[in-house]
Amino acid sequence: MAHALATPVSPSLSFICNTKPSISPSSISYTPSNPRKIGGLTITCVRVGGVEVPNNKRIEYSLQYVHGIGRARAKQILCDLSLDNKVTKELSEDELMQVRDEVSKYMIEGDLRRFNAMAIRRLKEIQCYRGVRHIQGLPCRGQRTKNNTRTLKGKRVAIAGKKKAPAPK
Repeated sequence: MAHALATPVSPSLSFICNTKPSISPSSISYTPSNPRKIGGLTITCVRVGGVEVPNNKRIEYSLQYVHGIGRARAKQILCDLSLDNKVTKELSEDELMQVRDEVSKYMIEGDLRRFNAMAIRRLKEIQCYRGVRHIQGLPCRGQRTKNNTRTLKGKRVAIAGKKKAPAPK
């Protein structure tokens, strides 16, 4: 029984449950209006590029949940496939397969992260300016560092014993 639940029925299945989620007075849960059913199982999410994308959003915005696909690339994918920008759960299985095939042509998720990490590692190894800035945890694209860059530098640390000089009389 456990093996049957662990084995995916279809590549588009990501979340499989045996019972229908219900709305109780104490908690609110999302129940899709038209969930797909295979046997006694209900499908509530779709996988594209190894990522679960939301069913209740338009496909243009759902695709942006995949690392490496932004607004422009999502629009380009829809134009290439000549698909309407409809809600993800309204896509047919054929349209979903087309979207998956188109997304697989791009460098996404793990491959993209690995590529970027290797590029930064190369910069660090050759000790170029940008690599040194990465090592020091400072911005490497010319931003000011006197007041900003809190994201890279971390939280401010107070310096003990530093006081303002008294004003001359």
